[in-house]
Amino acid sequence: MEAFLIGAVRTPVGRRGGALSAVHPADLGGHAIAALLERTGADPAMVDDVILGCVDTLGPQSGDIARTCWLAAGLPEHVPGVTVDRQCGSAQQAVHFAAQAVLSGTADLVVAGGVQSMSQVPIGSAMAPRGPYEGSAGWAARYGDQEISQFRSADEIAAKWGLSRAEIEQFALDSHRRAVHAIDEGRFRAEIAPWGDCDTDECPRRDTSAARMAALAPLRQGGVTTAAAASQLADGAAALLVASARAVRDQGLRPRARILHLSARGDDPVLMLTAPIAATAHALRRSGLRLADIDLFEVNEAFASVVLAWLRETGADPARVNVNGGAIALGHPLGATGARLLTSLLHELERTGGRFGLLTMCEGGGQANVTIIERL
Repeated sequence: MEAFLIGAVRTPVGRRGGALSAVHPADLGGHAIAALLERTGADPAMVDDVILGCVDTLGPQSGDIARTCWLAAGLPEHVPGVTVDRQCGSAQQAVHFAAQAVLSGTADLVVAGGVQSMSQVPIGSAMAPRGPYEGSAGWAARYGDQEISQFRSADEIAAKWGLSRAEIEQFALDSHRRAVHAIDEGRFRAEIAPWGDCDTDECPRRDTSAARMAALAPLRQGGVTTAAAASQLADGAAALLVASARAVRDQGLRPRARILHLSARGDDPVLMLTAPIAATAHALRRSGLRLADIDLFEVNEAFASVVLAWLRETGADPARVNVNGGAIALGHPLGATGARLLTSLLHELERTGGRFGLLTMCEGGGQANVTIIERL
């Protein structure tokens, strides 16, 4: 059994309060799905399931947003939908579930992706008024009463791997420069389904500089991580079509890539953001591939220190990692980013003629997913 990627489409990533901020998440996700089906020529009536990632499923993102996105797009009522929350890796996990359904033979055609409006549902809304660990005797017995935050994690990773503020901010500056260059060259054009006049990612900053970054205060007292070295809050959606060989044959679809490997691993939930390191090693062992076999890597830029630590531990070539910028520049609509990254990875493999691409993301709770695709 094989699972094929037939298509991958995303909206532009809008900055918080920007062009997509007033768009209902169901309409945003539905737009990506409708564009996906139109571009692939797949029959919507033959879709077995819709699996979307979303974090903070409150208000307009509540009530199983995957199902609402499908219906808001005017698509057949008999197709069900389910929403996934693996924190920042939610959309990547949605693709994994879709591929696993196809690989198991229980589904032939699945839409997978994610949607997030951080303008309408602020980050962390689902954690108020009580956080996920408060009041848990089992958690307290194991980890005690200590700060659990991404900001702490980013700073502790910097300290553990000896990363200076200057090094971190140079990485962030390079992310913006790569993203701006990609936009100017039109590298994202083929993967974006414009929303009205909004056809370009809004978050990359052409006017940023090392001096501007150096002037910012750290997010934590005594730390080295500032807002400049963190992913940007954003709005967006992305959708991919995962198909079996039978669906490819019966519907005359054109496979663009094969999902070669999918896995997830856990690590220290307090340090939180280091799991991509072990997860990448695990994925390479299981797939039989070497680091040198991978043409392009996408490592989500939750914070600059996360990617820099991953580079130190893996020894990957920085020139093959996040070649068109990452979430520091392009934004991180939490529940959609995994699908956005996979969409961009597929298109960049096609543009450059690469064969293998690897995507990994750090996630809340000290987790990471890894997806390896093979361009066909």
